[in-house]
Amino acid sequence: MPIDTVEERCETMLTVSVDSMEGRARDRARRVQWRDVLLNTIDLTPAIGSEVVVDPQALLEGAYADEFRELLIRRGVIAIRGVDFDDDQLRALTATIGEVRQGALYENKGMLEVVHIPGSYFWHVDGTYTEMPPFATLLAARVVAPEGGETEFANTYAAFEDLPLDEQEYLSTLEVVHTMKAAHNYAVPEPSVERFQTWQGHRGVRPLVWRHKSGRRSLVIGATASHIVDMHFVDSHELLQRLLAHTTQDKYVYKHRWKARDVVIWDNTGTMHRVRPFDLSSGRRMHRFAVEGTEPLATALQLGAA
Repeated sequence: MPIDTVEERCETMLTVSVDSMEGRARDRARRVQWRDVLLNTIDLTPAIGSEVVVDPQALLEGAYADEFRELLIRRGVIAIRGVDFDDDQLRALTATIGEVRQGALYENKGMLEVVHIPGSYFWHVDGTYTEMPPFATLLAARVVAPEGGETEFANTYAAFEDLPLDEQEYLSTLEVVHTMKAAHNYAVPEPSVERFQTWQGHRGVRPLVWRHKSGRRSLVIGATASHIVDMHFVDSHELLQRLLAHTTQDKYVYKHRWKARDVVIWDNTGTMHRVRPFDLSSGRRMHRFAVEGTEPLATALQLGAA
């Protein structure tokens, strides 16, 4: 029905405003109610990974959003067992951590269905071709492989911090070329011309050591790292392989063995990850969401030009 008078328009605006304020008040009250219940966490290894035991509705309402983000940065990986979230709920959970990342290839409103990505079997950080990689990634199990298919995570903060101080400073001066071609060298060693040309469009020079706003530093290595700038290829390969072997020692790694209704979230800026081999006929299927990055992965020169 059209609103014909100024009085009617004002009355309608007042009603909407009151309803909105009441809605926000109810949300605040729910958050206060949830805060009376502690966020229970269980460390999965000494260096990386925590399981969170919490009411699923509290997660969706963002009752522990600040604590959740802090835990994610501190522990690298958060596992939640037995939550039967649909895609809209997973999107809502992602949004409590930050802005939902949109627009990647094959995504549906931020959701990417992951069945088989050849390069994902090798250690990597997502988005190293871009200056603003995603901050975090959320993965939910839809169909679990009966054998294999675990996801492993390595703590690149802890691995860097355990290096000798002089080596930390030296590594912090180096830059690395990251390419999609390097990411697929092992999985697809002889690509078609069309695929190779597509890969060529994904390339960037990045610091070997990421200096975070927090003051901490982490290594940026893995399958996407092609070579170190201004270093002989043999020496470059040897150094990158040595750092990879160091970072993926058992003491820095958490292996998640998937169960139905699992949700795992990881800090993409302070970890690497990979999936372990599995039988493709098992139907293993995951749904993935990501959180937009908030700090650039850029060299000193790139930061100065920004």
